[in-house]
Amino acid sequence: MNAQAHSQQTRSSDRVVDPDTRRANALAHLVLNGSLVVLFAALFVHAGALPSSMWEPLGSGSFPRLVLAVLIVINLGIMVQEWRHYRDAPKAAPGLIRRWLWRHRLVFGVLSLFALYIVGVPALGFRLTSLLFLILVQLTLGVRRPRSLAIAAVIAVTFSFGIDWLFRDVFIISLPRGPFS
Repeated sequence: MNAQAHSQQTRSSDRVVDPDTRRANALAHLVLNGSLVVLFAALFVHAGALPSSMWEPLGSGSFPRLVLAVLIVINLGIMVQEWRHYRDAPKAAPGLIRRWLWRHRLVFGVLSLFALYIVGVPALGFRLTSLLFLILVQLTLGVRRPRSLAIAAVIAVTFSFGIDWLFRDVFIISLPRGPFS
């Protein structure tokens, strides 16, 4: 296979044919799929503790465990394939990880805010946490002008208080209140 044919047969994640990028993508896939294997294995163990009933001969955890086992096998297969790509790629240039982190800083910022949101909902309640989360995400993504800030505030108030009202008064589902509600 010549070099041109090889560059045309790249995976969707390897659109850039740069060797540094190929090795970095393979490493990222290894880490992601390894994390998913650990998550699915933990869920597999927890699914075994689901209560069973006399109407289900296999138990209520059998189907979730089957699906999770299949997902674990698929992720392990992807990891084997990515290990081959990682092993065959040349060593990466220094500073590649720092450049990659800088390029993806917005993603990590929003994910960090989402993690704080998940922790904050039980402590502060749905309305306040959602309001703070939506304002901070919009600031993280670059809202700076007064008009844009006003629109961001309207969106944050509408979604945080509006969704709380919808669930509380229409669906009659209580969302976490927090200490200020």
